[in-house]
Amino acid sequence: MTQAPSVDVHRPKVEYFNIADLTNTDPKGFVRPVERYHVEPWGLYMARTSDHPQFHYIESWLLPKLYLRATVFHYFPAHRRDQDYYLDVGEFSVVAPKKWKSVDHYLDIVVRSSRETQLLDVDELFAAHAAGLVTLAEAEAAVQHATAAIDGIAANGHTFEGWMESMDINLTWL
Repeated sequence: MTQAPSVDVHRPKVEYFNIADLTNTDPKGFVRPVERYHVEPWGLYMARTSDHPQFHYIESWLLPKLYLRATVFHYFPAHRRDQDYYLDVGEFSVVAPKKWKSVDHYLDIVVRSSRETQLLDVDELFAAHAAGLVTLAEAEAAVQHATAAIDGIAANGHTFEGWMESMDINLTWL
């Protein structure tokens, strides 16, 4: 019998977005400068450079009511990926004036516009629940939020943009 690959069990990733200081504190505690924040009734936009070896720039929208973070990675040519949007499922909220917080709920969605939408990291969510890092209610909510997003994107021709427009959400990107 073949054994399933082990999953790296880790606590939910927490990130902070400080609009006043123009900083983004990543889950490992690294504070990074942000070039631009923009707040709309539906969420927070962030754009910043990156020192990641595969991409040089990142743009994200935190969308609290949808429990999503939508990201466009600007990859170096040698590392380009077949994806248009990368969605993280989680909780996104204002925790202080001009300060937002994200708590990642493990599930990710890759959108390949007009072609497909793929759910990732279900194994990580299940492992985190089994380890007691997320409650059953949190795990169920993550699955519900992910499936709602997948349904909405699929119903709009597998386009994230179409789904956003159907809810009168106008996301702008560089």
